Amino acid sequence: MTSAKALEQTISSRTKPSLWDDIAYKQLINHFSRITQGRIVIRFESETHESGQSQHDAAVTAVIQVHDKLVFRHIMLSGIVGAAEMYMLGKWSTPDLVSVIRVMCLNLNMLNQVNQQQSLIRKSVLRFARFVNRNTLEGSRKNISAHYDLGNDFFKVFLDKSMMYSSAIYPSENTALPQASTHKLDLICRKLQLQPSDHLVEIGTGWGGMAIHAATHYGCHVTTTTISQRQYDYAKSEVERLGLQDKITLLLKDYRELTGTYDKLVSIEMIEAVGHEYYDSYFKTCSSLLKPEGVALIQAITIDDQRFEASKKSLDFIQRYIFPGGCLPSNEVISRYVSQATDMHIYDLHDITQDYARTLHDWRQAFLANIDQVKAMGFDDVFCRMWEYYLAYCEGGFTEQVIHTAQFVMAKPQARHLQSLRM
Repeated sequence: MTSAKALEQTISSRTKPSLWDDIAYKQLINHFSRITQGRIVIRFESETHESGQSQHDAAVTAVIQVHDKLVFRHIMLSGIVGAAEMYMLGKWSTPDLVSVIRVMCLNLNMLNQVNQQQSLIRKSVLRFARFVNRNTLEGSRKNISAHYDLGNDFFKVFLDKSMMYSSAIYPSENTALPQASTHKLDLICRKLQLQPSDHLVEIGTGWGGMAIHAATHYGCHVTTTTISQRQYDYAKSEVERLGLQDKITLLLKDYRELTGTYDKLVSIEMIEAVGHEYYDSYFKTCSSLLKPEGVALIQAITIDDQRFEASKKSLDFIQRYIFPGGCLPSNEVISRYVSQATDMHIYDLHDITQDYARTLHDWRQAFLANIDQVKAMGFDDVFCRMWEYYLAYCEGGFTEQVIHTAQFVMAKPQARHLQSLRM
């Protein structure tokens, strides 16, 4: 994770005012003038620029206050990642960060034009970073460590008591996050039709919430694996505290190292950390771990089929600062690899995208409400703004459906009596 000092050093060569600032200012304002959906208001010094639909017609309005002219030059040189970096440094602000992200999502063509202005050097650096962050056995451990080694106490700041770091499912408008998280876990168990006699394997333990719920409420045995030492230690302490050692087997292994056969398999938002080069291995492993009558449920964050090829070659804000090595599959990609690499078929697909937008909203509100706790852990202002941006970035993306979330239920050839459940 980056600090204020490190990020400012990275862009220090661009801090002196120059003619390029004026050129970049005019270019960026020109780009924003092409907004067709929503409305954006940019304020800098004594000037105000408004673009997009009228205030009456716009479904969402974004207001941006620019505090430093460097913002324009940095965005023109570094693309939308540069906009995130400038926010992290406090060079621009807004009363509603999610609205800014939503307007950007509604105008992806304009956004792509801004990204195309990136310098060749910046593009080369980002491509190299993606290469370095490949999810080999060693690389996966390094990438996971980069995120989860922030510490369990940090994640406790905004997650609910179940410590589920994945989309909840809200059965009603009045449902709070803790109940929505429990509802999601129970829905997964019911989709898998878990029985006390089942042996469930989980790829991606997280902090143990899924394994504990399945063992406690459905009486099955669970073998679950993670490559995060922090998560393993936390889950182990919870399993021991609850006296579930005879029901839950915790492993500190890469999914590619798993052996044996199981009745059911679950993997909740772990595929995003696999990397597109390893999809074949991931799905082959899932299939090989299941008995002939086995059933799997994979919850995945996905990207539109039309944008997958470009996305897998790029390095966005999240890949750069939050999840190194991350890559979102698309529905078509998942379907293709299930068909090519396994003998399973996709029985059911349940889209829960708007549930994730609401989950992110709840996380972000909790994070901001407890930001003093985050700072007390030693994290600086840039880190806090980075995480605020990350949570808002995801919330806006899910709200406008430029990214999605779904539960895929997959069945082996001899699986019978499957059900499609939503609530």
